[in-house]
Amino acid sequence: MEKKQKRAPLLPHFFLRAGLVLIGGYLVAGLVFNQVDIAAKQKELQDLENQLEQQRQQNDELERVLESGSDQEIIERVARDKLGYAKPNERVFIDVTGQ
Repeated sequence: MEKKQKRAPLLPHFFLRAGLVLIGGYLVAGLVFNQVDIAAKQKELQDLENQLEQQRQQNDELERVLESGSDQEIIERVARDKLGYAKPNERVFIDVTGQ
């Protein structure tokens, strides 16, 4: 007498496979998004490092200017160049030709 083999229901296997596919897809999507985020953060870091280098160069230039003259000369230079001040009864001519 041959015994009939019982077949396992297919529905639980389907859900198991579908669940594994969904979990795998979620993990792959998370990995891709993380890689994109890492690339964006690396670019941001590079931009900040460039800004830092520019700021260091500007600081070095300012230190060199401070060491090159007296305090009064520096104050006068900044007042004239940056703030547009002039001495009393002094005429300041501005070249508007752009040359």
